[in-house]
Amino acid sequence: MQNNRFSTNNTLTVRGQVVDLSQPRVMGILNITPDSFYAKSRTMNEAEIVRHAQQMVEAGATFLDVGAYSSRPGAEDIAPEEEWQRLAPAIRAIRQQLPQCLLSVDTFRASIAQRAVEAGADLINDISAGEADNTMFETIARLRVPYVAMHMRGTPRTMTQLTDYTDVVREVIDYFHPKLETLRALGVADVIIDPGFGFAKNPAQGFELLRELRALHVLAKPLLVGLSRKSMIWKTLGITAPEALNGTSVLHTVALWHGASILRVHDVREAVECVQLIQKLQGK
Repeated sequence: MQNNRFSTNNTLTVRGQVVDLSQPRVMGILNITPDSFYAKSRTMNEAEIVRHAQQMVEAGATFLDVGAYSSRPGAEDIAPEEEWQRLAPAIRAIRQQLPQCLLSVDTFRASIAQRAVEAGADLINDISAGEADNTMFETIARLRVPYVAMHMRGTPRTMTQLTDYTDVVREVIDYFHPKLETLRALGVADVIIDPGFGFAKNPAQGFELLRELRALHVLAKPLLVGLSRKSMIWKTLGITAPEALNGTSVLHTVALWHGASILRVHDVREAVECVQLIQKLQGK
């Protein structure tokens, strides 16, 4: 198996420091929601949030990704103010207790992105890549923070009905080209691409996208992969999300071999071990 790669920008500038992505990094998931698909990732009070965040940092997470709007299939909409009321205490607690951690906020709303960065967030993770809020790109350019743009069709409530692709890999790549041009024109320097496993993609399409993941290097941006405990794993194996850690590690290994720069995960220690072993296998 050969790991051919296009020339990709392998650094991010976050809070004035350069993060080297030539060694893949791990992003730990903190869901400040009552209904995320994986129950053990939900953390609803400040003490729990700080404890969980500390554990992830100690296990080797470079980034923490805090989200207050559930993006599971069929998730209910919540108002921006409710999203912020959930997020604000989490950002404050993490910044106070873990001032050196790199904090990502998972939101598709420009107003929330603005408030989050003002409160101490370091990057924004947008599942809609600007589709849900047409002021997001301009907001990111003004805030001058790294931006994760994910591929999705529709919304979390409708995406499972929008899986009709002729060529899922080509259509994901084509989706990002104009967005990257717009972001470049606005002066956004650090963009990370997330192909959106499980978002408007059925399991077969997810496996096709993972198999051909190296094709996305044509975009010349770091790739963030979110496979952790996704339904493409547990539906294939006939198990449940709580039982899907082993399958997650297998697919993380494949993603790393195909050039993923960031793994977004529920289980940090196991993902860090995948990174260490793949690095050793590749002679790094």
